[in-house]
Amino acid sequence: MSDCTTESTPTLNLGAFTCTWCRLTVPEYAPDGEPRNHCPSCLRSQHVHDHAAGGPGECEGEMSPIAVAVLRSGDWMVIHRCVRCDELTSSPARCDDNQLILMRLAVRPLAQPPFPLEAFGTM
Repeated sequence: MSDCTTESTPTLNLGAFTCTWCRLTVPEYAPDGEPRNHCPSCLRSQHVHDHAAGGPGECEGEMSPIAVAVLRSGDWMVIHRCVRCDELTSSPARCDDNQLILMRLAVRPLAQPPFPLEAFGTM
């Protein structure tokens, strides 16, 4: 995740979109000048690039954040799943993304393991 305090070349970017989940008006660029495709408040996105069953823009479902992945570089990626077609995508976490939601996504596998925790008592 890039640092929002890093100085970048100022650019005039007037593009914005409205989050379909929380209704926040979201600028197309994060404060550090990097482009974004998800809401920094709820981390949800719109499925606009459909790679399955017919090509770009066919699905237009909501992309729910389901996990985070950490690249070798240390950068975090938000993993999304389309609620309509189940396609998985990833997008870079941005400096102003909701840190509480990012951490909830990161610890979810530990909080909800795919086996009963009681199994550790017999080891």
